[in-house]
Order: sequence, then structure tokens, then C-alpha cells
Amino acid sequence: MEQEHKRRVRYKGTHPRKYQEKYKELNPEKYQRDVEKILQQGKTPAGMHIPICVEEILQFFDIQPGQIGLDATLGYGGHSRRMLEKLGGQGHLYATDVDPIESEKTRLRLGQLGYGPEILTVRRMNFADLDQVAPGVAYDFVLADLGVSSMQIDNPARGFTFKQEGPLDLRLDPTAGVPAAQRLRELSREELAAMLMENADEPYAEQIAAAVRARLRKGGAIETTRELAETVAGALCFLPPRERKEAEKKACQRTFQALRIDVNNEFEVLYRFLEKLPGVLKPGGKVAVLTFHSGEDRLVKKSFQALARQGVYCAVAKEVIRPSAQECVKNPRARSTKMRWAIRGGLGMEKTEGTGEETHRV
Repeated sequence: MEQEHKRRVRYKGTHPRKYQEKYKELNPEKYQRDVEKILQQGKTPAGMHIPICVEEILQFFDIQPGQIGLDATLGYGGHSRRMLEKLGGQGHLYATDVDPIESEKTRLRLGQLGYGPEILTVRRMNFADLDQVAPGVAYDFVLADLGVSSMQIDNPARGFTFKQEGPLDLRLDPTAGVPAAQRLRELSREELAAMLMENADEPYAEQIAAAVRARLRKGGAIETTRELAETVAGALCFLPPRERKEAEKKACQRTFQALRIDVNNEFEVLYRFLEKLPGVLKPGGKVAVLTFHSGEDRLVKKSFQALARQGVYCAVAKEVIRPSAQECVKNPRARSTKMRWAIRGGLGMEKTEGTGEETHRV
């Protein structure tokens, strides 16, 4: 029987709104010119992710051929690609990611660029288990980009954004744990309000928690991103009309962020990563961490500073490094990024007495 021919989805205008219609953006190899135009406009094409602070990271790492590194959060592979270029075919880069969908795509993409298993090892695992990626291997450099990849945000089927209709999921690994819709049903009003405050500093946490519980108690469903966004908006109906629109937008952003952190146990995972990190670095090994909200940054800062006082790290960043204004214009998603770094102490290192600074021995 002859198979029925399916027409390709029509590409509506220069910037189609629906994810499924953006087939040019989703095929950058075939429609490279179209994708370049989108990038020049300071936008991220659907299905892609633009790496952040690449030059700052490479400058800090000063990667040399023959070194061994770890990209603890592979994502689209933009950072990995540049680090592999610096290795020049010598040494090895390990990479981890919990996302079974995107990590396999990235492995194949990098393989097509010539980075096969002889130079790159990709493992599907949580970066909290970095000591199990290559037991016995010590790294010259480790990178952890804690942001959610644009590919995950843009795909409505993953449920990461309130701007498009999709299942309320929010899991980085959709094969493990429980989706956000189920998690909402499990939380009491008090627990939900506390979670919104702890994970996102939501000023209207009590009102939003009350609205969610009231909707569920009355038999209403919160199974999709839009249903949660509507509930959040309804909780803020007491605000003056001229303030309401912007307040609803920010409240939705914070609510989705708080739920995502909870569903994926992101703070607990980061704790474990920071605890194990010194044990996998060589003496003089370097680590850089990119964070995207204050809670993450506080954890990284406190860990680095505490371990520096103990002499575990011989140097840590005094101030956060932020993307340049030029980079933020090209990639608006970089604006909230903070980068912190640390260097493992050990052979050839000493703590400079009386200054409070830890430096390389000269």
C-alpha cells in the first residue's frame, strides 16, 4: 500500500510563533543562512543554545593540548566544542548530562565535527556524580553551566515555559522523578508557599499557593503550563491594572523557576557537586561555574570561600564575572549569568599569609 504523503508544515512568515512550524531553525545544517539571520538579530534559534562567557572561561582555563577536562553540563555542546578545539586532538574531554534527548543529539553533532570517543566521552548521568564519570581520573579543568538549555525551554513538550502551551513537566530527565503537575498535587499550601519563597524569592508566594490549592481542591486541573500561568495570574487579581501585567509575568517566571528547582532537586545536586569537586581536580586544577539566580550563586560562593579558608583551594574569584554588554546584546539570555572560579591547591601552591588571598607559588 502506497504511503500517504504528508505535507511539510508551512513556514509562517519570517518568525513563526509555534515551535513545530520553526523547521528552518530546527535544521541549522540545512538552513544555515536563515539561522545566521536570527542570530544576528540577537535571538536564539529554536532547538539551539548559545554558550555563555566562552572567552572568559577559555582565558581562565588556559587549556593546553594533552590535558583532561570535564564539561559537567554538556547541553548543546557549545562550551565543549571550544574546549575540544583547544585540546587540539590531544588529551581527553569527559562530559555529562541527565537529558537523554539532548545529550544524544549533542554527542552525534560533535562526532560529525570529528570529536569521537578517542577525544570525547559523553555519559548520561547527573553532574552530582562527577566522581563516577571516570573513576581514578583527575581533571585539569571542570566546567559547570547550571542554566537550563534553550532547547529545553523552547520545546513546549518539555513544559519549561509558561509562554507556550504544553504539559507541566519541567524535568531535565523526563524518564525519572515526577512531573511538576504531580508535584503540585503533593504539596500543601504551606509547603508550596515555602518552596516559592526559598527557590525564587516570590513576594506573592502565599497568594499563589492559596490559588493553586483552591483550584485543585475544587476539582480544577493544573496539568499544563497555561493552566498554571492562569492560576498565577488569577492570584494577583488584587493588584492595580497598570501594575498587574508585569507582575504576572515576573510571578510566572519565578513560579516556574521554583518548581523546576524543586522537581529536579537542583540545590541538593549542586551541594553534592561542590562537595565532591575538590576530590576530582588535580593540584592546580581549575573549576568555573556559571549560575543564573542568587540561590545558586550563594551556594557556589560560600563553598569556594570556605574551602579556600581550609587551604583546599589556593585561589578563588573575589568578584563574579559577568558577560560583556556586547555579549548580552547578541544573546539576551546571558544577562543574569554569574561566573565564579576556583583553583585547587596542592603541589606548587601556598597560601599567602596575612593578605587573605590564596595564590600560585612564584
